[in-house]
Amino acid sequence: MASADNFAIEQGKGDKTIEWMNLYAKKSNKKFEVKLEGYQLSTIKFGSFEVISWKGDWSYARNVLLKASSKLKIKVLEAGYREKGNLLSSFFGASSEFAKVYRSGILIGQLELGLKSGKWVAKSEKSG
Repeated sequence: MASADNFAIEQGKGDKTIEWMNLYAKKSNKKFEVKLEGYQLSTIKFGSFEVISWKGDWSYARNVLLKASSKLKIKVLEAGYREKGNLLSSFFGASSEFAKVYRSGILIGQLELGLKSGKWVAKSEKSG
């Protein structure tokens, strides 16, 4: 089972959303689990997000996150996209990761993320 910490939920909505996502996965008989990571990712244009980690299938994780955004009318951040490029810089963690920001299931923006002290931080933001 894959796991990652590259998703985030609108600040203040984490507990309710995680409960909904875990219950939805259980009802769907999927091996999938979500939990809060205990830190926030702040953006200027989109507000703050609570970073979550998950275990399970990547495509299911993405699907249930977007479904939660739509059903609960919240903003979510879906990261995990990398720029094609220098394999060496990617190996040493110098490359960026990109994220999509959704509100109520609709794409509203994009972020470029970097790691700082093992936590995701926004490097740049773009609406639309």
